[in-house]
Amino acid sequence: MKNISLLSWNVNGIRAVDRKGALEWLRVAEYDIVALQEIKLSDVSQLTDKVKNVPGYHSFWHPCLERKAYSGVAVYTKKEPKSVKTDFGKNSLLSREGRVIEMDFGDFIFLNIYFPNGGSGPERLDFKMRFYAEFLNYIKALDKAGKNIIFCGDVNTAHKPIDLARPKANEEVSGFLPMERAWIDELVSAGFVDTFRLFHSEGERYTWWDQKSRARDRNVGWRIDYFFVNDQMKHKVVSADILPNYMGSDHCPVTLGIK
Repeated sequence: MKNISLLSWNVNGIRAVDRKGALEWLRVAEYDIVALQEIKLSDVSQLTDKVKNVPGYHSFWHPCLERKAYSGVAVYTKKEPKSVKTDFGKNSLLSREGRVIEMDFGDFIFLNIYFPNGGSGPERLDFKMRFYAEFLNYIKALDKAGKNIIFCGDVNTAHKPIDLARPKANEEVSGFLPMERAWIDELVSAGFVDTFRLFHSEGERYTWWDQKSRARDRNVGWRIDYFFVNDQMKHKVVSADILPNYMGSDHCPVTLGIK
């Protein structure tokens, strides 16, 4: 049985990256599952046919309906999933703002998530922490039910000082606050594995750079995009990496290989 390759990328606007030609690599069909975050779309019909219908892939969309040009996630997959879920209940934060797609592939449950950014004020930080808490409870229940779990996306938090270029200067900035980092500690304690760190212990490997200060040119970045698996899926992981040379967004893609 061949390995399965996955890619996750916060595109910071799918129409923008398409105009830049930054989705052309998708047509090579190198990856079995491609998960995109922050597609910034409320109406999928606004997309060109070449983006909606990529040869060799099924595409699934969860746009943000509450606000235009905001949030939203999408997945391209060669294998059609057994089921797709975007509604987690009327009162669930996971159902809001087009942030989560869950797919059942039989051998594993796959979730693509664009986690909230808490940097615009106390209300959004509170929303982010409540979203974090609900999501962790949700995947812990899946884990307890014996499911193999893979989840990916822009988590919007750097876990350790090694995961950003200037940790000391950002200790009071959302994305590196103690409470946000403690949530990732809790995630790891619950048996979920940061796959990149299975293969790479070095620093200066980042996935997001501030565009205004041209931080990417100096590699002054943050590692805030991840692939996690639950412990029982860990033995199936064969590779994980960051692709810093993929341009078109303020984030770069991250990858995962499983057997």
